[in-house]
Amino acid sequence: MHGILLQHPVPKHIDERLCFDAIDVEKDVDGVTCFGYGRMAMGVDAYGCATPKGIMRLLEAYEISVEGKEAVVIGRSPILGKPMAAMLLNANATVTICHSRTVDLPSIVKRADVVVATIGQPEFIKAEWIKDGAIVIDAGYHPGSKGDIELGPLVDRVAAYTPVPGGVGPMTINALISQTVEAGERKILP
Repeated sequence: MHGILLQHPVPKHIDERLCFDAIDVEKDVDGVTCFGYGRMAMGVDAYGCATPKGIMRLLEAYEISVEGKEAVVIGRSPILGKPMAAMLLNANATVTICHSRTVDLPSIVKRADVVVATIGQPEFIKAEWIKDGAIVIDAGYHPGSKGDIELGPLVDRVAAYTPVPGGVGPMTINALISQTVEAGERKILP
């Protein structure tokens, strides 16, 4: 066995963080352990959290560089928002992390070249908050095929965007499979 994926969320009576951190970092193909996160944030070899890793792979596939760009990540979860910010920072973006209680969130989002929404609330980020030409990544999915961003009015005025559904979700699976294969190859190859 080369990779471990804990299906989450777990039932309320189970300590999810304790379960995550019981996974050997060498088998943490979902990138959810504290140790793996720390290694990734420091630029040391580690598996990345699957959704942020998938987003970075998507940007790379479309040759969208974040280097030198101002990125705003809205959401601070330990398996999405925080690792996304670290990965963007490692790619030389200038990163601001926001959340639902950030004062004057619209003005912070308005200055972003890259907007990554991981807040978990349907259409929380309004289209008018996002500047023309921005790169828009929506990691949310809610009933009615809505994401965290009010996407409809944006499609003709942004440089790139991820659709909901069909954008970030498949890339999460892509990252999980890729990292699982990598874990298996590490054990097979010298």
